[in-house]
Amino acid sequence: MNTSQLIESKLTPDSAIIDEICAAGEPWTKLVKRGQTFRIVDLEGNQAVDTLFFNAHHALERYSVTDTIRAQNNLYLTTGSVLYSNLGNRMLTIVADTCGRHDTLGGACAAESNTVRYALEKYPMHSCRDNFLHALAHDATCELLDMSKRDIPSNINFFMNVPVTEEGGLEFVDGISAPGKYVEMRAEMDVLVLISNCPQLNNPCNAYNPTPIRLLVWDTQTT
Repeated sequence: MNTSQLIESKLTPDSAIIDEICAAGEPWTKLVKRGQTFRIVDLEGNQAVDTLFFNAHHALERYSVTDTIRAQNNLYLTTGSVLYSNLGNRMLTIVADTCGRHDTLGGACAAESNTVRYALEKYPMHSCRDNFLHALAHDATCELLDMSKRDIPSNINFFMNVPVTEEGGLEFVDGISAPGKYVEMRAEMDVLVLISNCPQLNNPCNAYNPTPIRLLVWDTQTT
């Protein structure tokens, strides 16, 4: 079980080089350079933020849930957690966290999983996989890296609460986040960030009400 490390950042939004809002249920992509600091803010609380990271120069290297869990012997992420790539390299380090725990196992919602978990009529509902596919098809950096649906690995669910049961199952339950909570990471390599601000309406990961998030990046010298 993870022991959360609640640590606030000393960085202020007025010194950020990027400060953007991602609307509820929408995708977001951005390059974050080595040494820069990247923050995700849960503006209204209980919003799941499905996130992928890729080597910005070679997309075949990407965040790996198995390498990350194995390296730190921990299912959950918080301050001090290092996110590893499928090549065993450090991608990002969580340097501040006011939520306390972030999910690595729940994956991204999709038309297929919505159908299996909930009901057949849920198939047309918008999903995180739809957001990832939309970004891969329309983002210039993704196009430059020749990325496609084959490049979607398992993702992190920031702010999402997915406890593991004694039987080894997963439960999608009410979040432990709150308005204004954030997680902040230092990039250990140039990374492409791909986010789906989760549109899920069928379980309490978003309190049945998807909401916007705020995304900030600070340059190396400001950290």
